[in-house]
Amino acid sequence: MARKKKEKNITVKPITNGVIAGAGDVVEQRIAQTIETNYMPYAMSVIMSRAIPEIDGFKPSHRKLLYTMYKMGLLTGARTKSANIVGATMKLNPHGDAAIYDTMVRLSRGYEALLHPYVDSKGNFGKFYSRDMAWAASRYTEAKLDALCNELFKDIDKDTVDFVDNYDNTQKEPVLLPASFPSVLVNANTGIAVGMASNICSFNLKEICETTACLIRDNDHDILSTLPAPDFSGGAQIIYNEESMREVYRTGRGAIKVRSIYTYDKSNNCIDITNIPPTTTVEIIIEKIIDLVKAGKINEIADIRDETGLDGLKITIDLKRGTDPDKLMLKLFKLTTLEDSFSCNFNVLIGGVPMVLGVKELLNEWIAFRIECIRRRTYYDLNKKRDKLHLLKGLELILLDIDKAIKIVRETEEEAEVVPNLMIGFGIDEIQAEYVAEIKLRHLNREYILKRTKDIEKLVEEIAELEAILSSKSRVKTIIVKELKDVAEKYGKERKCPLLHIDDAQSDVDVAEEIPDYPVHLFFTKDGYFKKITPLSLRMSGEQKLKENDEIVTTVETTNNSDLLFFTNKCQVYKAKVHEFADTKASVYGDYIPAKLSMDEGEQAVFMLNTKDYAGFLIFAFENGKVAKVPLNAYWTKTNRKKLINAYSDKSPLAGIGYCEADCEFVLTASSGRKLLLHSGAINAKASKSTQGVAVMKLKKGHRVMSITKYVEGTFAKPSRYRTRTLPALGALPSEEDEAQQLSIL
Repeated sequence: MARKKKEKNITVKPITNGVIAGAGDVVEQRIAQTIETNYMPYAMSVIMSRAIPEIDGFKPSHRKLLYTMYKMGLLTGARTKSANIVGATMKLNPHGDAAIYDTMVRLSRGYEALLHPYVDSKGNFGKFYSRDMAWAASRYTEAKLDALCNELFKDIDKDTVDFVDNYDNTQKEPVLLPASFPSVLVNANTGIAVGMASNICSFNLKEICETTACLIRDNDHDILSTLPAPDFSGGAQIIYNEESMREVYRTGRGAIKVRSIYTYDKSNNCIDITNIPPTTTVEIIIEKIIDLVKAGKINEIADIRDETGLDGLKITIDLKRGTDPDKLMLKLFKLTTLEDSFSCNFNVLIGGVPMVLGVKELLNEWIAFRIECIRRRTYYDLNKKRDKLHLLKGLELILLDIDKAIKIVRETEEEAEVVPNLMIGFGIDEIQAEYVAEIKLRHLNREYILKRTKDIEKLVEEIAELEAILSSKSRVKTIIVKELKDVAEKYGKERKCPLLHIDDAQSDVDVAEEIPDYPVHLFFTKDGYFKKITPLSLRMSGEQKLKENDEIVTTVETTNNSDLLFFTNKCQVYKAKVHEFADTKASVYGDYIPAKLSMDEGEQAVFMLNTKDYAGFLIFAFENGKVAKVPLNAYWTKTNRKKLINAYSDKSPLAGIGYCEADCEFVLTASSGRKLLLHSGAINAKASKSTQGVAVMKLKKGHRVMSITKYVEGTFAKPSRYRTRTLPALGALPSEEDEAQQLSIL
């Protein structure tokens, strides 16, 4: 209704003074209708024409590029500049040149992303395993089709696949490529559409051809017996688990663990990593290892560098003396992407419908597609041979009387009557007569005609053979099996990825146990500096070095394997491990906690707590006289979260924080000078971290609570003076005796 109303307004109210009638009006429209009208066509276009591969193993962008190179004669000719290929491809693919060149780079041999590349490249095409190793511009590199593409375009001109118009209807392009091997599984393919995605791993060409041939002969063939696992171009180890592999093969979904390959160079005491999983890059691995070393989680590494060069990928890790390389690598496998999972999602367009298929179902779909290609090729060849036989049979009749044919042509007065007269004279049809009439004068001899008609018997046999193939599905399958065997022998390579059985993987290593545990002294200052000093270093040190006007507010004796909680002035708590801080000396300032823990701008650490078991209570005193008691285990988390928000209430400014393992007494001091001796058992603990607490100290107008400290026996001469039976209470001003005692302590 809204649309009709808008059309009516446009019709009735013309453009006046440059203003369109109805412009700016808000028109109500149902959101479901808007999505269906505007978003659904876009989503379908991405799924159908961009992101999801089809049964030939290619997305439209891949297919258009390869077909353009085929039509340019780059299957057998010399290489040409990549810029020429990109420009020619734009006749089929109306996208920017950068997108087309990126597609060609991924298909190239130089990029090394594909197990069996389709583009034979020359020049710098980058590397898939490096994020920073960019490829050269298209004007510098050269390319042609790899020899394997002979199998992609084999018989494409024999009506094996359908052709459609390109985007401007100026030329034709194939809907699919008649690949003579299951290219959909031979090379990896990744695509993200709208609401769905596709992630197909690569398989070894020889293994996939053998498996497909076995499946054609026996539909109950156990695929795992001939196709044990995927094969990646990077050549890393596959951690083999038969149960999970069967699940991936059955459903088309699942994860495959891939582990890097390394060698230990004893003479240089270093580890050389030469193969990494396809899901990561050299830079990601190196950055993660550096972060682990800085965080103190890995202490066995002296240096790490990227030595990738002309010989291929290489990451070198220099070890500290006495390091066990195998044990270190097990830790790195667990903490970095040196061991990673490839998530499989075999989503393929089948007849225009996206389907997630297992390996067997996908191969059966390819077999059905290939059977149709073979039948169409056979039918094309059959028609060509029938047409040729038809012409030769007409020529055979001429053999009976060549002179008669010459006489008919000579005595025909008009050229247009030559063909009809030949048809009448020899009893042949128009096509045969046209063929005879076009024979050159020099060919009107018995020898030429005998040579041409000699092939009739052979053609009859060939036609009979082609008709037999068309009438027998088993013979078509036999042809496919033979072609698969030829492809495997011609282009097959040995498996790149060795299989590491799960029993031999030794992937279970407890990293926490590897952290050395030893006694340490912790120091935390008023300005937020932190030091971790061993007892030996502390005994040998002199005076603690501090910033001007700074002072140590917390001193703790603990061990290296304990937790630290830093409470800030913005109601947040940051969690860290003691072992994440380097051992230091008294002669340095130490780590500045806001910078070390990446706190927010203007955020300062106001209280440090060390714990191992998260037992005890935290006592929060607020300037308004309220006190909150929170169990420390409220700050324990199952995951290693570094930051917790709403660590305490923000309703009133914080005066101070205290900690007690069991209920004990604390001293609250107000700005008026009054002091209150509070027993924490008088306050009920609250599970909520952000509790506002209960009123404990009465304050006169203009005054506030200044601090809270744990009571030490002997601080007051008469502690009962500051205790109270009821809360809230005013507290008491210090007696002369207590003031004198405080002065003597100071």
